[in-house]
Amino acid sequence: MNPGRFLQSGSFPLLLVFILSTIIVGCRDNEYSDILTSGGSVASPEQLSAGNSTIFTSTSKAYDTPANWVTGELMERFLKGDQLYDSPRVSGSDPANGGLGPVYAGYSCGSCHSDAGRTKPSLFSSGGSGPYGFSSFLTFIRSTHGQNLRQYGRVLHDQAIYGKVPEGKLHATYTETEYSFADGEKYSLLKPHYEITDWYADSITADQLVMSVRTPLRHVGLGLIMAVDQNEIKQLATIQYPAYGISGKINWVQERNVKVMGLTGHKAQHGDLTVELGFSSDLGVTNDRYPHEVAEGQSQSDGNTDIQITTEEMADVDFYLHALGVPARRSVNNSVVQQGKELFNTAKCNLCHTPTLHTRQGGGELIDGSRLPWLGKQVFHPYSDFLLHDMGPELGDDYSQFDATGDEWRSTPLWGIGLQEVVNGHSYFLHDGRARNYVEAIMWHGGEGDVSRQIFKKMTKDDREALIMFLRSL
Repeated sequence: MNPGRFLQSGSFPLLLVFILSTIIVGCRDNEYSDILTSGGSVASPEQLSAGNSTIFTSTSKAYDTPANWVTGELMERFLKGDQLYDSPRVSGSDPANGGLGPVYAGYSCGSCHSDAGRTKPSLFSSGGSGPYGFSSFLTFIRSTHGQNLRQYGRVLHDQAIYGKVPEGKLHATYTETEYSFADGEKYSLLKPHYEITDWYADSITADQLVMSVRTPLRHVGLGLIMAVDQNEIKQLATIQYPAYGISGKINWVQERNVKVMGLTGHKAQHGDLTVELGFSSDLGVTNDRYPHEVAEGQSQSDGNTDIQITTEEMADVDFYLHALGVPARRSVNNSVVQQGKELFNTAKCNLCHTPTLHTRQGGGELIDGSRLPWLGKQVFHPYSDFLLHDMGPELGDDYSQFDATGDEWRSTPLWGIGLQEVVNGHSYFLHDGRARNYVEAIMWHGGEGDVSRQIFKKMTKDDREALIMFLRSL
């Protein structure tokens, strides 16, 4: 039986869906017995970051490798989606790769998410907007009254096709301040300062503007995130830790005119993988859900309403994202890594970065209605509760989204974090990449994260390094 041919929405009876799901996910009394490492030995539960979506590779393709259940026609669909994700779009009406612009933020999904990861931010390399057709960050903008700015949308598009003008350019500067751990070792933090210049139309002064600069997220484990048992997330939202000032909350968002649980995005502001929104807003490519040019209403808009990418094509991209494997944990038996894991819990990091969750029976669903039973009934280890936590004004951006206030951020999933330098060649972390390494990321934690920060600050150097080694093992 080739499971790939069943991944067609509405093309087979529900009974066959049930049978297929039972065959694939029903015989897991011994969860890990048939999952092997790259060396051929049976994987331990600690190594399996994502159940049957765990992959055993730590190369530069660690984020961009399909899960092992992707075979046959599923692999064909994965490769189609991968190509659409990575291929640069161009201006014009070429049905294969046209539709870019007239203004945009990146020329492909992969321009900002290189190898399904986080492209090195041009905030540092270029001091703001990138000179090569993408900037590897988004700048969300609105008025101080919470409205879209006249002549502009929700995102500043700082790139444009030939003959058009970018909406504006972002410039970033940093103030560096030195601090000390309890044992006297020095560390420093960079505080960013952002300014938008070269407005294409109305110049907006700083006192009229609220902005939030955000670098891309890793696309590790998106299929499992979308298939998570939402009752488990609701239960986590009821748990409070008053001794540590920690209490997460769900961001309930309106998507497709339905109230849904936000799971993706820096503020959990999306209930899906934003494939259609990404093509529209980030690339300027029109589609059935967003049929109008991103620059509609601007003087330089061509007024185009032709559909430039089909729902079927976007569903292939959606499948590609759902089907990406998750790198296995490494060095799980290393004594220093095990010590670091204990210290991670001692510092209360695990209260927000929840180690273990489960997916619901039946798995996930694509934007075209196709079901993905292979993602059902899995134990996975994202190290996130996917809830909002108040991280204090130091990290706040004053940019609220649905139930998320300016100081609230989703707990970032930590799985795969140890391979970011291998995949993307940098260790910039947090929502705007201001942290240059693991230590700085921890020391930026305020608000509900302050208890963890203070415990880490008082650790010995050896203990701090052990905790970092644990993070590198994820």
